[in-house]
Amino acid sequence: MTSFEPKDLSVGKLHGYLLSAVAPRPIAFASTMDNNGNPNLSPFSFFNVFSANPPILIFSPARRVRNNTTKHTLENILATKEVVINVVNFDMVHQASLSSTEYPEGVNEFDKAGLTMLKSDLVSPFRVAESPIQFECKVNEVVALGDQGGAGNLVICEVVKLHIEDDILDAEGIIDQEKLDLVARAGGNYYSRARSGFFELPKPLSTLGIGVDSFPEDVKNSMILTGNDLGMLANVDTLPTPEEVSKFVETVSQRYPDITTASHREKHKLAHNYLSFGDIQSAWKILLS
Repeated sequence: MTSFEPKDLSVGKLHGYLLSAVAPRPIAFASTMDNNGNPNLSPFSFFNVFSANPPILIFSPARRVRNNTTKHTLENILATKEVVINVVNFDMVHQASLSSTEYPEGVNEFDKAGLTMLKSDLVSPFRVAESPIQFECKVNEVVALGDQGGAGNLVICEVVKLHIEDDILDAEGIIDQEKLDLVARAGGNYYSRARSGFFELPKPLSTLGIGVDSFPEDVKNSMILTGNDLGMLANVDTLPTPEEVSKFVETVSQRYPDITTASHREKHKLAHNYLSFGDIQSAWKILLS
């Protein structure tokens, strides 16, 4: 067995060991608002429930390891003492991942991830309409665990109202875990789906994905493409050029001779198929053809 003392490891190395060893971890999809009313949305996997009476959830937006800066979520919470914690199921995992992109202050991650803002009843931050369970919370306390990169900040949240989608409740009003279909975080690119085990999901681009708000209207409002499809399509830094699209159409013309005259619905079905294999570039070329 290989053994270490934390002081002998770099923070990054220790961080990686901790995330891989303590897993899978539930995800707090935290919605906050700054003092100017700008919404912010970001996922955190240092998260759990710690009390039922009072109902207390705790999550930790850690200081960034690489440069010791703090996240907008923490700054907003310190200013307003309010947060909505939304749970993440498999149907929205790509969108939740995309929202972790470090967009500049003031950028609305709801728009970037293609998620819907739903007004809360008792707090100012918006709920995520696509999330099957949402917790409106008042922040009782924030406990800073250090002042160096990698240090956590325990956000102690008291639930003041919870919202549960009817479709995931059984006849007795109990949450059906199979229908809820939660995902959790592990080390590296690994996630865990409650009903089927581990899977990988690439991290968002460090160069910043274009976001769903940059999509053509027919793609943004597609009745075929799923939330996960939109999240995958949004995690590119540039769209294919017209020349690249034309070359692709020529290449696939024998298989899909009517692609340029196909309806949006037909193209979206084909793009969805490409996305099921992780081929984002081909999906975009189909959509833009």
